[in-house]
Amino acid sequence: MIRHIVVVGSGVMGRGIAYVSAAGGFTTTLVDIKEEQLESAKKEIDSIFEKAVALNKMTESAKLEGQARLSYSTDLVDAAKGADLVIEAVPEKLEIKKQIFETIDAHAPETCYFATNTSTMSPTEIASFTKRPEKVIAMHFFNPVHKMKLVEIIRGLETSDETAEVIEQVAEQMGKETVTVNEFPGFVTSRISALIGNEAFYMLQEGVGTPEQIDKAIKLGLNFPMGPFELADLVGLDARLNNLKYLHEKLGEKYRPAPLLEQYVKAGRLGRKTGKGVYDYTNKQ
Repeated sequence: MIRHIVVVGSGVMGRGIAYVSAAGGFTTTLVDIKEEQLESAKKEIDSIFEKAVALNKMTESAKLEGQARLSYSTDLVDAAKGADLVIEAVPEKLEIKKQIFETIDAHAPETCYFATNTSTMSPTEIASFTKRPEKVIAMHFFNPVHKMKLVEIIRGLETSDETAEVIEQVAEQMGKETVTVNEFPGFVTSRISALIGNEAFYMLQEGVGTPEQIDKAIKLGLNFPMGPFELADLVGLDARLNNLKYLHEKLGEKYRPAPLLEQYVKAGRLGRKTGKGVYDYTNKQ
């Protein structure tokens, strides 16, 4: 039974996962190497709890209980020792993930399960950094985690049926719907989303329309909740570019990143997190 979840990485995704974990009834530890990152995460998570109460989605007592279940730490080794499940939510860089999975494999109990919150990378390769590949799986959460209903669960080559069942139950207790698929580069959602987002950049580059016009057409014409540029700015243009480079390498030419997207990233226009991406947020923050 999963009681204690450790979330590694307190960025946008990590703090969201920590929130739904604590709100779902799990004792949760959010780990990051930077104390200031954890302080920022705590402020945002507390704000999400407060908004949930204000919107009558959570009682005041449930909020206090959820906050009490959540702790913050800079010591991954110590946190891993008491974990039933570790969810890694660090940047999509293999060398960082390798270091984390080798560390938690060395210190977590033998019964502990490991999940990577990746949108494109191979859970099979990540599992190879451990001595328990049957207990490793991918849990692909979506941003913003506390609002998006889906968790895409991706089995690696050696992931056991038991691990898949346990992770499905965990996601459901967090209030999520799940789909469980077998590993292939980009899984389901990232392959489709990357194509749409990249094609939008090609259209902008070709002068087909403005970002506002393209986003409006996709939202109203295809019933998408967000336009491709709004979504790219939210997740980060650098993250979108990294995903496309990976998919281009694995799946071929149709995923070649649009030159305009590469130009935006080189200019430091990474989206909401930098104040400017496709859109300018400097006067909206």
